[in-house]
Amino acid sequence: MGLKRVDYDRTQHAGYAKGRRLLPASRRAWLRAFREHAGNRRIGTVLDVGSGTGRFTPALADEFGADVIGVEPSARMREVAHVESSHPLVSYVPGDAADLPLEDGSADLALMFLVWHHVPDRDAAARELARVLAPGARLLMATTLSDRLKDLLLYRYFPRTRDIDAEVFPSLEETVRVFADAGFAHAGLSEVHHRSADSLAEYAGRQRMRALSVYEHLTDEEYRDGLAALEADALAETAPSPVESECDLLAFTRQ
Repeated sequence: MGLKRVDYDRTQHAGYAKGRRLLPASRRAWLRAFREHAGNRRIGTVLDVGSGTGRFTPALADEFGADVIGVEPSARMREVAHVESSHPLVSYVPGDAADLPLEDGSADLALMFLVWHHVPDRDAAARELARVLAPGARLLMATTLSDRLKDLLLYRYFPRTRDIDAEVFPSLEETVRVFADAGFAHAGLSEVHHRSADSLAEYAGRQRMRALSVYEHLTDEEYRDGLAALEADALAETAPSPVESECDLLAFTRQ
């Protein structure tokens, strides 16, 4: 299919913070999972790779009581983060997964939250993460896996997004191999259940912002048709029906 890379500086930054806002219960569910898989070492510095608008960056500082460095290649996303996700223990810097502005072995924990599919050279990124993480430090990766696709509501209204996800996301085996080659041990895999919206109407409102990168690969007609069907069902909703989602969380230990 030859899908184009998503340019967050072009349009995605505008509605991302609002369209991808985490519900408090969802944030708590993710933070519990991060804590469970973070390992036992003392955490002084956390690296949030592909931090975007800072959805998790301040929360990581609060959860671990640590300095958090949000690394984000998009200047426009960093601008939003500085305004909407500031925190005394957080800094946002330019960079990407294959070029991290940190010294060797300087991070005690790294998070990549729905970022891995955007990385063009995954082997180089894995080696770079191994460079900046201290021995024994954990890398946590929340991601879709092509061989473990979930029954997402998104796929029902925008059916080609499932095919796109199957193409852009690697498999579990491929992901484990890339990190093993870079010096990581696979330390765990869990499925995190979280709430995407408190009602179908709220979910439809989020999709109107077109804040999901997968929409960049749909035609305008596909997006309009899916949104129209979703909004029709949302209007017919007589009582709020929460939208629940699942996502895989991988843990790797820097050896």
